[in-house]
Amino acid sequence: MPASGPVLVINAGSSSIRFALFGPDLSERLSGHAEGIGTGAPRLHLGSDAQDIPLPHHAAALSAILNALRDHGTAPDNLGAAAHRVVHGGRALIRPVRLTPDIRAQIAACTPLAPLHNPHNLAAIDTLTDLAPDLPQCASFDTAFHATMPEVAARYALPPALDGAGIRRYGFHGISYAALTRHLPDISGAPLPRRLLAFHLGNGASICAIRDGQSVATTMGYSPVEGLTMGTRCGDIDANAVLQLAEEDGIDATRRLLNRESGLRGLSGGLSDMRALLASDAPEAAFAVDHFCHSAIRHAGSLIAAMGGCDAIAFTGGIGEHAAPVRARIMAGLEWLGLRARIAANEAARPRLHDSGSAITAWIVPAQEERQIAADALALLTQG
Repeated sequence: MPASGPVLVINAGSSSIRFALFGPDLSERLSGHAEGIGTGAPRLHLGSDAQDIPLPHHAAALSAILNALRDHGTAPDNLGAAAHRVVHGGRALIRPVRLTPDIRAQIAACTPLAPLHNPHNLAAIDTLTDLAPDLPQCASFDTAFHATMPEVAARYALPPALDGAGIRRYGFHGISYAALTRHLPDISGAPLPRRLLAFHLGNGASICAIRDGQSVATTMGYSPVEGLTMGTRCGDIDANAVLQLAEEDGIDATRRLLNRESGLRGLSGGLSDMRALLASDAPEAAFAVDHFCHSAIRHAGSLIAAMGGCDAIAFTGGIGEHAAPVRARIMAGLEWLGLRARIAANEAARPRLHDSGSAITAWIVPAQEERQIAADALALLTQG
């Protein structure tokens, strides 16, 4: 049956929960976030309002979110469903699903693949089950969009037993790419390009080769560390270098280095925010931006080869949508495709970035992950 009320979308992280409320027409009614969960500075934001409130754990944060929504006229009993972003679905959970005890167990089984994310996603699911046991719940998976990659793209060159144990390329940012493919035709007024190169550029960054609406290759792999230079993640690095670091400094220190202290932050000496890097006069900041753009252009060439050419590129994510100098440099690096960018349009962040004489098109597509998750949930509820 279709949802009889709005859909509450939940995106739970380690110390924060983002949420948004969508009507059956996918219009956003409210949004907010709880931050500082389990820290000394917790705060709940709803729309333009914010309040300091104790949030010792995720259960308290979700309870506070439901109370705030009730104060704004939407009690749990009035919700049609809750829909969760879950980072990792492994090899089995490759499409949006209604949550059941069996599905919950499968998500838990994927925890070794995403130990920093899936436990928090599960905490939100379990808490809502306790607080609103009759509320239908759904999940969309960040890895699912890439399940269409051919085996030759998903497999590492390792013995089959290791692939069977889960050591393979999964890819991430899949909900963002699904939203991009859904929304780009509305922006362009034309069908989805057959060979689309999509850049999700933010603190976490990746690129996806999308052919006929399906992922055929992507830069992230077994974990979100692989691929592009990112805010604090190193991106591609020789495995023997990682082994050397682990021998010298230990596993925990190496994990922290590769995930938290590298990328733009490591290259610049402390800055991971692209806005700060572009505003800085420090040569280290300029080099970090150079490295980010070079990484994106180099990987783009590989992905274009994987899908046999390119008809369009699209930018999404915080950097992709808002950092005009980064877009300009990436597009300049792809001029060999026949791309001709409109400089004024790029500087003004207009949706269409290409000139009329361009051989391929270029677009900005606002990130709509929460709306995509709501759409997934509504489709599931309509199916019954």
